[in-house]
Amino acid sequence: MTPILMVLICLGLSLGPRTHVQAGTLPKPTLWAEPESVISEGSPVTLRCQGNLQVQEYRLYREKKPASWVRRIRQELVKKGYFAIGFITWEHTGQYRCQYYSHSWWSEPSDPLELVVTGAYSKPTLSALPSPVVTSGGSVTLQCDSQLAFDGFILYQEGDEHPQRLNSQPRTHGSSRAVFSVGPVSPSRRWSYRCYGYDSRSPYVWSLPSDLLELLVPGVSKKPSLSVQPGPVVAPGEKLTLQCGSDVGYDRFVLYKEGERDFLQRPGRQPQAGLSQANFLLGPVRRSHRGQYRCSGAHNLSSEWSAPSDPLDILIAGQIRGRPSLLVQPGPTVASGENVTLLCQSSWQFHAFLLTQAGAADAHLHLRSMYKYPKYQAEFPMSPVTSAHAGTYRCYGSHSSNPYLLSVPSDPLELVVSGAAETFSPPQTKSDSKAGAADTLGLSQNNSDPNTASHSQDYTVENLIRMGMAGLILVVLGILLFKPQYSQRSLQ
Repeated sequence: MTPILMVLICLGLSLGPRTHVQAGTLPKPTLWAEPESVISEGSPVTLRCQGNLQVQEYRLYREKKPASWVRRIRQELVKKGYFAIGFITWEHTGQYRCQYYSHSWWSEPSDPLELVVTGAYSKPTLSALPSPVVTSGGSVTLQCDSQLAFDGFILYQEGDEHPQRLNSQPRTHGSSRAVFSVGPVSPSRRWSYRCYGYDSRSPYVWSLPSDLLELLVPGVSKKPSLSVQPGPVVAPGEKLTLQCGSDVGYDRFVLYKEGERDFLQRPGRQPQAGLSQANFLLGPVRRSHRGQYRCSGAHNLSSEWSAPSDPLDILIAGQIRGRPSLLVQPGPTVASGENVTLLCQSSWQFHAFLLTQAGAADAHLHLRSMYKYPKYQAEFPMSPVTSAHAGTYRCYGSHSSNPYLLSVPSDPLELVVSGAAETFSPPQTKSDSKAGAADTLGLSQNNSDPNTASHSQDYTVENLIRMGMAGLILVVLGILLFKPQYSQRSLQ
């Protein structure tokens, strides 16, 4: 046997066994966890490995640290790629990969799978800054806080397999925080988040999850309407009902306040076909309820919210010093069609005045105050006056630093529109047009009221007396002018 042949035989014998176990000759398998890879402590979980070819054997291993529990799995399950954990603890956590063996070859390793256990620490808090309501295309800051000194935080978006990790910012008193940036957002999907804290010495052992935070991204579908009962101006301790409604038939509604870090969500109900609404109860009212509110609607089968409603201001009365007074010009009783001005004024310095009408749930007038010695005031013109202007009015003062906090209300002012009944009169026919022409606005007909008839007779007598007196005066003046002329002629 030649030396060259002997060398080739030895080389084949030495490489053969190694070639059979080298990785990289078969496609890599898929590794996943059921129900998921982030699992609460004490729950069951199963790691699944699956190859693309005829598999004879599977192998699961943990990187950096051996996983002794894998060796205790029954072989019939291992051959099928099932690696079950009946009661997960922190000892099972880590980064795993798997391989399969087929036709004397081992596959490439799978992509890594991080097996995480949660519940080792108390939950952090997650908030959106400045608000969880984000315009389409915009971005938002999510802040995760904890009273524990975590080394890092994880932001987990539901439906996303790639969470964000950040080291915590240094803080005093043993607390910790991380700030995540999210965006741009769109209304075509849901944006729901939780966050966790962890210690860098055990990066796969996390805290309890924070409460779910959902971002609200209003879309372009028809906006609902937002109203309030009994009215937008309320005293502390009272209760309010904000009603969000639409004729689109939305299945759910959400109410939020500008600048608030949270919002309320309610299922819609249908009082009649084609209409839907939801009631949001607020109260007992406190100072913190002040502000500007909006609402949106959505269908159950869609993640997209509607365009926001028009804003609704909730104002809290009796929160600042001073009390304005309310006057009316020319007077509290006017005829329909006349011009009326309500004057709200105060010796206290207010930057603005608010005028409300009892029974008008959403309507109020807001004007900047003007200083006219010796008082601050605002004029609310009403012209021409109609029956809708009749009612009880009050006014309030406010400061520009906090426009949703009001003073004590003025005394009530009753405005009477004497022609209001004309609006509700039935249409006249030819037979009663003369009688209708004799009507006095806001009163009974003249020919059916004896008092009104007697007043007309009194006016006639008074006019005759005036005419008689005027004639007598003219006669006296004529005599006085005629007498001097007659005397001069006599002397001549």
